[in-house]
Amino acid sequence: MSKAEPSRASGVRSAPETTGGPLGGVRVVECGTLIAGPFCGQLLGDFGAEVVKVEDPGVGDPMRQWGQVKPGRLSLHWPIIARNKKSVTADLRRSEGQILLRRLVEKADVLVENFRPGTLEKWGLGPDELLSVNPRLVITRVSGYGQSGPYSPRAGFGSIGEAMGGLRYLSGEPDRPPSRVGISLGDSLAATFAALGTVLALRARDTTGAGQVVDSAIYEAVLALMEALLPEWELASYQRQRTGSVLPGAAPSNVYPTADGDEVLIAANRDTVFVRLAEVMGDPGLAADERFATNDARGANREVLDSIVSAWSATIPAGEVLQLLHAAGVPAGRVYQAKDMFADPHFAAREAIVRLVHPILGEFPVQNVAPKLSATPGSVRSLGPDLGADNDTVYQEWLGMSDEEIASLRADGVI
Repeated sequence: MSKAEPSRASGVRSAPETTGGPLGGVRVVECGTLIAGPFCGQLLGDFGAEVVKVEDPGVGDPMRQWGQVKPGRLSLHWPIIARNKKSVTADLRRSEGQILLRRLVEKADVLVENFRPGTLEKWGLGPDELLSVNPRLVITRVSGYGQSGPYSPRAGFGSIGEAMGGLRYLSGEPDRPPSRVGISLGDSLAATFAALGTVLALRARDTTGAGQVVDSAIYEAVLALMEALLPEWELASYQRQRTGSVLPGAAPSNVYPTADGDEVLIAANRDTVFVRLAEVMGDPGLAADERFATNDARGANREVLDSIVSAWSATIPAGEVLQLLHAAGVPAGRVYQAKDMFADPHFAAREAIVRLVHPILGEFPVQNVAPKLSATPGSVRSLGPDLGADNDTVYQEWLGMSDEEIASLRADGVI
């Protein structure tokens, strides 16, 4: 038997791992790197799928080193985006590694990848080949521009998708260049739509028995959130502009100062809510003032109204401001930083943050699974694994490979 063709000793799919989540029993093979593909895998794993991440031997996903790191270059992002996953290694540029991936997807329900379009095809692992191996396979592909169209071959990062989808133009202050929102939003949006598409494709497979390709483009995921941007331009000749912290045409809806230096966000732009805010401020006549009596009037006089609200809020500590507003039914809140989340009783009551034990870093806080399901909730069961930590387990249980075959692949640098 050649090293390029490991044995198929079992010939039978082993029982999939079950976790109690709604995707328990679903097997996912995740290929790709960084955020756009792996966040999709994270979401599926959060809800119970058995996710096997295939990484390049020796280096693995660059997310293992990205972001804030601790001594020894331990990434604080990796344990989160690779949570609930297993790690195996396979050099997909080599025929032996390609055979391994083909055999893995034969046993899987889903393949998630975010390579540049054409990469899988170059390796002989395109949808036609993989669906011939496993006709029930859902192939979820995340890329900058999608799998078709003139731009599809281009390299595409989340930032470029955010710009093309219209988000960057609207982000930031009006007198400054477009700004980043502070997280890799385009990547995460495309991954979220990819996870939704995956679940939809699995549901369709329940009816048809056939898999299909899920094509999630970053720019299209961003575009999907752009509200009425397109008809506003075509039908009203209106182009939205950067507005900073305010909501155009609506007031008061902004961040306001307080006596102790904190800032609170107050959103009282609806007529009935503004009446309540005026009463809390001790000036109910504001709601009858023709400058502020309607939503359109308040929007037109936003700067004047913001100065009035700011003058009031600046005389009261933030906690007291919020207590008054909440009691009156006025939407308001602090602009949270991480430290505020750890101290907040609502975060604690809903277990929005959970803690697992990292083998080196110790207690490790991560955001919990969202959304919450009452009967079949998701869960965070493990943090991101070491590179290739599950080679033996997965290759033996999924593919029926022997210790000798695995050792040979390891010695040849395939895994």
